[in-house]
Amino acid sequence: MIRTIAHRLVGMLVVMLIVVTIVFVIVRVTPGDPAAVMLGPDATQADIAALRAQLGLDRPLLVQYGQYLADVVRGDFGRSIFLDQPVLTALADRAEPTFFLTLFSLLIAVAIALPIGIYAAYRRGSLFDQAATTLAMLAASIPSFWLGLILIQFFAVRLGWFPASGYGGPGASFAERLGHLVLPAVALGIVSSALIIRFTRASMLDVLGDDYVRTARSKGMSETRVVVRHALKNALIPILTVVGLTAALLISGAVVTETVFSLPGVGNLVVNAVLRRDYPVIQGALLVVAGLYVLINFAIDMLYILVDPRVRT
Repeated sequence: MIRTIAHRLVGMLVVMLIVVTIVFVIVRVTPGDPAAVMLGPDATQADIAALRAQLGLDRPLLVQYGQYLADVVRGDFGRSIFLDQPVLTALADRAEPTFFLTLFSLLIAVAIALPIGIYAAYRRGSLFDQAATTLAMLAASIPSFWLGLILIQFFAVRLGWFPASGYGGPGASFAERLGHLVLPAVALGIVSSALIIRFTRASMLDVLGDDYVRTARSKGMSETRVVVRHALKNALIPILTVVGLTAALLISGAVVTETVFSLPGVGNLVVNAVLRRDYPVIQGALLVVAGLYVLINFAIDMLYILVDPRVRT
């Protein structure tokens, strides 16, 4: 088990090194001078030269890469040009809405998908199974921003049950802020549940016909115990995989949803950074999102060890 964990940690470091290198190269190979792009067409040559010196773009490429790598290791992702604050500070200030939006969306997706996927596999070929498969395909084809607009129109504008946008004022309570996350979390959760439904159904179908399931039934066990304790337990690895991938996708998918609902999260920050050509913020956000992807995959690998003893060897 220790060897498995060590291999995963080494893999994480290699992936992050590749990501840091790609992020570094992307800015350098982008057509045009990054400093000139950030300052706009009205900038003077003196302003561009000063910004290039501030960003270290006037140094040799290998020196820039070494300095950038050292800064990332220290947790220094640079300073936002337009916000005039460290990139990590800007990301941390906007992390709360994105974190809770991702968490609630994932909980909604799992709460919808697991029961439907399990029961659809158990009732294979039935009307419920066909309806579940159809709804999963429909949900997968719906853009989250379109569903978000529909939810705003019905539940916020017509019924007035939830706020249409924002995250509450500076003095808003935690409960009030959570109320602002209901509609975007539902929109993301419904769309994300489609993939989990399909994987859960397929994984359960693979194990429901195995010998140990038939043996459990022949011993007189209840169907609930057979399905949950025996079949679901052995079908968990692919389900955990798709849940982990869904969590990672929700982090990046929150960009559009946060824009639709005007949530002051990391996604909204990235959109504004792209529009303003604030490269330090874009680079920092890419590294943070990539790091979260890697951490989520590592957590899923650790869950594999707990769920399946064969992975420990």
